[in-house]
Amino acid sequence: MAQRVTARPARGHSLHRRLRDNARTLLSAYHAIAKSIDEGRAITPAAEWLVDNYHIVEDQIREIREDLPPGYYRQLPKLAEGPFAGYPRVFGLAWAFIAHSDSRFDPQLLCRYIDSYQRIQPLTIGELWAVAITLRIVLVENLRRAAQRIVSGSAARQQADEAADRLLGLQAPAAESVTAVLQPFGKKPLPPAFAVQLVQRLRDQDPRVTPALLWLEKRLAAQGTTTDAIVRDELQRQGASNVTVRNIITSMRLISAVDWTELFENVSLVDRLLAAESGFAQMAFPTRDQYRRAIEEIARGSAHSELDVARLAVQTAKAPAPDTSSEDAISPRRQDPGYYLIGGGRRSFEVALGFRPPPKARLGRVRAALGIRLYIASVVVVALFVLALPLLALNEAEAGSTRLAILALLGLVPAIDVAVALVNRAVTHRFRPKLLPSLASTAPVRSITAWRSAATACPCSARATGTMG
Repeated sequence: MAQRVTARPARGHSLHRRLRDNARTLLSAYHAIAKSIDEGRAITPAAEWLVDNYHIVEDQIREIREDLPPGYYRQLPKLAEGPFAGYPRVFGLAWAFIAHSDSRFDPQLLCRYIDSYQRIQPLTIGELWAVAITLRIVLVENLRRAAQRIVSGSAARQQADEAADRLLGLQAPAAESVTAVLQPFGKKPLPPAFAVQLVQRLRDQDPRVTPALLWLEKRLAAQGTTTDAIVRDELQRQGASNVTVRNIITSMRLISAVDWTELFENVSLVDRLLAAESGFAQMAFPTRDQYRRAIEEIARGSAHSELDVARLAVQTAKAPAPDTSSEDAISPRRQDPGYYLIGGGRRSFEVALGFRPPPKARLGRVRAALGIRLYIASVVVVALFVLALPLLALNEAEAGSTRLAILALLGLVPAIDVAVALVNRAVTHRFRPKLLPSLASTAPVRSITAWRSAATACPCSARATGTMG
C-alpha cells in the first residue's frame, strides 16, 4: 500500500533532536555499565557488548551528523499520516526493515526489500542516498531502547542484592526482618530482574530467610506467575537482548563496509531506465551523478516525478529532431538523454516540462549569460572604487585638479591590477570547476541484462563507507 507524503518539501520533525536524545541516553548507559564493572558487579552479555563496542556507536552518531545536513533533510519527502507523520518516508522504510530483521543488516535482503517497496511507490534519488543514514539512525534508536532495558535491569538487580545482603546480615551486625526489608516493594509489581536476582541470592541459604522466599512467591502469584516461570522468562529476555545488541553492533560495522554507491545504483529506478535506453551504464560515476542531479533539480521545479523526467529525457532523445536539415540536428549527442539534462538541450527541455528554476538558480543563470561582460564590469567597478579612495582623500586635502588627474593616471594601472586580483579571487571562491561528461575508463560495460540481474542479486561489496551521494 502506498504511503501518502506531503505535497511540498517540509521541515518535518527533527531527526537531529531525536539523535541527540539517543546519544545522551547511550552515553549515560555506557557510564552506568562502566561504573558497575568498576564496582565488581556482574553484567549481562548485552551490557558487555555495548561497553566493548561503544566506540563504534560514537562513530555512527558522528557520521549521521555529518551526512544529514538540514538542507538535504528538508528535501526528503515527509509522511503525511501514520505513526511517523512528519518524518521522512525513508525513515519509516528503514524502521520497518530493521524491525522485521531484528536489527540484522543484510545488503541483499535490503535490495530485495527496496525493490518490493518501489513496485508500489518509487523512491526519489535523495531518499535512496539517505537509506544508509536512516538505517544508522534506526539502529542507534534500537540500541538506545536496549540500553535502557540493560540499565533498568542492572539497577533492579542491584536493589535485589542490597535487599538480600540485609536479609542475610552481610552488611550489618545482624540480619534484618523480612517486613523491614521487603515492605517498600509491596506496593507495585516487582521488576522481573529484581525477583530473579532475589531468588538466586536467597535459595539454599539460611532457613531464617525462608519467609522472604514465601513472601516473594505470594507476590509473584498475585502477578500471575511463579518463581520458576519468571526465572525462565528473564533468562530468555536476557538472551534476546544479547542477540539484539549483537545484531545492532554487527550491523553498524557492516553498514560502514558496504559500497553504498553500488547498492544505490542497483536499486535506483532512474538508473535502470537510463541504463536500459542509453549508454548511461558505460559512463564514469561523476557523469552519472551529473545526470541524476539534473533530474532531481528538474523534478523539484516542475510537476513531474524524477522517473517521469528520466523517461521524458529518453523519449526526447529518441524522437526525431524538428530540423533535420542541419548537421547539428542529426548529431549523435542529441540522441543521448544527457544532451537534454546537462547539455545544450537543457533549456528547451525545461520549457517543455514547465520547469521553473528557483531564485538562486535564476541569478546564477543571469551571471552565466553575462559571462565575460560581467567579469569586465566587475573589474572596472572594483578598479574605480580602489582608485577613488585615495583621490577622495587628496580632494579633501585641497589638492589641485591637475595634480588629481596626474595621480589618477598614475594609479590607474595599479588599481586595475588590484581589481583583477580581487575579482579573480572572488570568482575562484564562488564558482567551482565543472566536470566534463566522460566514459568509464576501467569499468566493464554492463548490458541491461547484467543490470537487471544485479538489481536482483545486489552484489554489494565491502569497499566504501555508506555516506550520502
